[in-house]
Amino acid sequence: MENSIINREEYIDLDECLLSNKGLPDIKAIGGERWFPLETTMEEDMIPYWGGDWGCSSEVNRLRAVLMYRPGNEVENFDYNQVRFRAPVDPEKFRAQHDKLADYYRSQGVAVYYVENSRSDRPNSVFCRDKLFMTPEGAIICRLAMPERRGEERYVAEACASLGVPIIKTISGDGIFEGANAAWVDRHTVILSLSVRANRSGYEQMETELKRQGVTDIIPMQIPYGHAHVDGLLNFASNDLVFLHAMQVPYEVVDTLKKKGYEIVETPSLTETKYGYATNFVAIEPGHVVSGSLAPRSVELLEKHGIKVDVLDLSELNKGRGSVHCMTAFLKRDAQ
Repeated sequence: MENSIINREEYIDLDECLLSNKGLPDIKAIGGERWFPLETTMEEDMIPYWGGDWGCSSEVNRLRAVLMYRPGNEVENFDYNQVRFRAPVDPEKFRAQHDKLADYYRSQGVAVYYVENSRSDRPNSVFCRDKLFMTPEGAIICRLAMPERRGEERYVAEACASLGVPIIKTISGDGIFEGANAAWVDRHTVILSLSVRANRSGYEQMETELKRQGVTDIIPMQIPYGHAHVDGLLNFASNDLVFLHAMQVPYEVVDTLKKKGYEIVETPSLTETKYGYATNFVAIEPGHVVSGSLAPRSVELLEKHGIKVDVLDLSELNKGRGSVHCMTAFLKRDAQ
């Protein structure tokens, strides 16, 4: 304790030294920190520090990992009208078809991870795309629009944290934005939409974060009243072909994609688009997609344009107004 007490007489007053012509004593300098920050990017940190090779900046490049939710007790007894399903479901068939989709992904070399928990009153939990939008730096946790879905986001955030997927943004405040309201065109281009599932605040939060990550071209898309998401109106089957519902996609979006070199292929049937989920497929790699079975004319048309289409019977799952793309949150695709 004696060494920690300094008498006033021991202080050196440098000004006094100057005034008294004693000269200034040579006081040893205090050193700097002598270390410098590791100035890497989040993308570079993924493997060494986050435990996995996560990230996505494409809708079609080779799919490596997905996040899904296997239906549980929440699909046993519920009011299908209240949660916007088209019809009641057979829970066992619902689960079996979901298992078939997960098994299909595994057969294609795609790692399947699961959201382990959910609320017992959230039968829409199966639709994981809405809750997460993956970027090259990590996940953006979305904020769902429907009262009957709000709160599902928490369990996706838990799953990401458990897997070591960085959460780089959560839609907050009064923002509403669902993952299917956005689509990658390329590393520097993203479609962002406004709809009943995405308000201006959520849109602007997404825009700010994506621009911070180097996105330079935002293609705005107004989703018509009566539709919900981008993937219900257009989707990419390869790096040069987009499949879309012509009468509902704004001209500016189509024109921009055409100028970027995309072949525009229009869905042949309004019924297949709205009720058969014709554009709600997932690309395994460029030119190879997996789709549900309710849009045969659309499948045939894609195949005529050189796209390989694997078809699964997901008719029970489709009663929830979603299909392959809705149920699949991308965690990893190859970079462009």
